[in-house]
Amino acid sequence: MTEINARIDAGESAPKYYRVRTELAAIIDDLDEGDPVPAERDLAVRFEVSRETVRQAVHELLVEGRIARRGRGTVVASPKLTQPLSLRSYTEGAVSQGRVPGRELVTFEDVPADAEVAADLGLSVGSAVIHLERVLLADGQKIGLESTYLPARRFASMARSFDPGTSLYAAIRATGVTFDSATERIETVLASPREAALLDSTTAMPMLLLNRISLDTDAVPIERVRSIYRGDRVAFLATLRE
Repeated sequence: MTEINARIDAGESAPKYYRVRTELAAIIDDLDEGDPVPAERDLAVRFEVSRETVRQAVHELLVEGRIARRGRGTVVASPKLTQPLSLRSYTEGAVSQGRVPGRELVTFEDVPADAEVAADLGLSVGSAVIHLERVLLADGQKIGLESTYLPARRFASMARSFDPGTSLYAAIRATGVTFDSATERIETVLASPREAALLDSTTAMPMLLLNRISLDTDAVPIERVRSIYRGDRVAFLATLRE
């Protein structure tokens, strides 16, 4: 029995797919970003396990963002984009890590506020709000889908001049508004079919959902944001102080 298989068979408490995943992760550690990962059939032979066992191990590494699909093959993935939980914009967070931010416009229109949006923005139901929806990219990779609502009356000038391919927070600050605080809720979800299609993902891939309400220095709501990020491509970092 090979050394690898001896390690796989050792410790009956761990599922076999998990032990295969551990060995495969060790192989990936010795590869560079973009290098091909051995095919499932080759891994099944190497570890003397079934293709299904290998497939489950590969799926876990895909979800973790260690590897990525490319065409019919699998390669070592680029590092996750680590976004700080702060009042900095997505653009600032990406640039600080040497990544190139990008955006693909999905929706940019005035709509009437429903009860939930109106309550979050301190408006009357039916008030005009700007709805901006964009796919967020880092180095050309789709990482998230951001849906933002802004009071149309407050940001009327921006509605006429804002370039959806640029930083929204920079545009808001350019109107004289200052961000002061935000309440943010983070949870894991599965994407809807529409969201999965926009993010080139699947409905089985875990996502990170962020809901944020930002306030200015007078405690007046600035925005309501719902962002969904690919869990295999994005992580969040918080710095806590007493």
